[in-house]
Amino acid sequence: MKIKKIAIVGGGTAGWMAANHLGVELSGDSQIEITLIESPDVPVIGVGEGTVPRIRETLHKFGISELDLLVSCDTTFKTGIKFSNWMTKSPEPGGNYYYHPFSSPYPEGYDITDYWLEGKGKEGFSRLADAYFIAEQNRSPKLMSSPPYSGVVDYAYHFNAGKFSELIASNAQKRFGVKYKSETVRGARTGEDGNLRSLIYASGEEEQFDFYIDCSGFASILMGQELQVPFVDKSAQILTDTALVLQEPTAENDPIQPYTSATAHKAGWIWDIPLTNRRGLGCVYSSAHLTESDALGEFSSYVGRALDIADVRKIPMKIGYRGEFWKKNCVALGLAQGFVEPLEATSILVTDLSANLLAKSFPRSLEDIPSLSGYYNKAVKYAWERVIDFVQMHYCISDRRDTEFWVDCTENSKNSDELAERLSRWLVSTPKRSDFFSTFDLFGVENYLFVLYGMEYPTKAITLGEKERRGAADIYREALLRFESLAGDLMSHRDWLTELQCHLNRSRT
Repeated sequence: MKIKKIAIVGGGTAGWMAANHLGVELSGDSQIEITLIESPDVPVIGVGEGTVPRIRETLHKFGISELDLLVSCDTTFKTGIKFSNWMTKSPEPGGNYYYHPFSSPYPEGYDITDYWLEGKGKEGFSRLADAYFIAEQNRSPKLMSSPPYSGVVDYAYHFNAGKFSELIASNAQKRFGVKYKSETVRGARTGEDGNLRSLIYASGEEEQFDFYIDCSGFASILMGQELQVPFVDKSAQILTDTALVLQEPTAENDPIQPYTSATAHKAGWIWDIPLTNRRGLGCVYSSAHLTESDALGEFSSYVGRALDIADVRKIPMKIGYRGEFWKKNCVALGLAQGFVEPLEATSILVTDLSANLLAKSFPRSLEDIPSLSGYYNKAVKYAWERVIDFVQMHYCISDRRDTEFWVDCTENSKNSDELAERLSRWLVSTPKRSDFFSTFDLFGVENYLFVLYGMEYPTKAITLGEKERRGAADIYREALLRFESLAGDLMSHRDWLTELQCHLNRSRT
């Protein structure tokens, strides 16, 4: 039977990204009708305000202009993440911090990691990236003349999650003809073959579709409740399970950092995401190691004022993923598919990957599903496993032992076999591209290098020949001069965004 009617249950970023991905791939078939059903009673979680560079390619594919994104979503640029207090000693002179930038750690394409290891401790590893000085000096990654979705260094965005959902929702409806329905889905009916047959709305209406995409958040109405796909709990690997969320307004002329801040505390960490008019803040912690009152105390210390529980939104976090992501005629995306704490902006990343993979291999008939779902489940599971490994690594290689939480994250860490094998190998050899053999390794060698050596991972340094050492030293010295000069030529992040708005205002008069 040909699939003609597709239902996306749930809106927000996951639902509307799915709608756009399907719109791109299926809009040529006039028989296919995509309907997104969103409950007026369910609030969007909306804390995923950071992204990774992959989002630029996705938005360009959707046909969304970068200018629209910048002016309609309180958007700022993100060149990476600054990690502070994840170590007891100081990886970077002048402070306990390091950067995980989106740029390459290979100046001029050369891997000089072994040279850096020889002189480890003199300067932080993140200086090997062209984005280091740009971050340190709060510069924009783009020139005013830079083309859309292009900059002098690699970048992503911070944005208002609610406004971003509205932007991509409008695009899906106008560009791809996606239909919208405001209804609360109470459940579904299943046929004798195990496929979902229809949705049951709170209004009493029942509606049939051929294919279903569950973007209903943690509730997982279709995949979890109706199809009874179990949740694979990964809380033994990542111990944080709660977030307190806050929004703080900023002044019009406050500097804007071109990066997300991730500041560790005694039982977790605090995110700080700058938008044009506010900061999005979140205190992530393990409730097994820190009481709500103590977490508020940590958060208050960071914000600089006393916070009450009424000032924040409390979000429980269940770390893990569904045992299947595609079962019968239903696929789960977003929080209905899985969740890992937002340390590396993984929520939108995995949703983007999964929705794109589904759209590019979408079944044209129900009979095609068995041939496609097995590979999809295998690929998405691999992606989730490696994402969890990467997030966990930030904790397990720390030298902090000052609280029970950090002892449990390090000495009592329960690593996957893959992460354990990789960390063992990297004690004697630096990570190489060949260590990452799958397209679904969403974090590759460059990402691992910045985190490993930002956190002083003790890889044995090899002895370099004198000629090789001199060559690497020249490359490093010239790269630092070039990177610092580049940052000096760029506008401040705030000034760039202000100038863009002034230009738009002038063009309208």
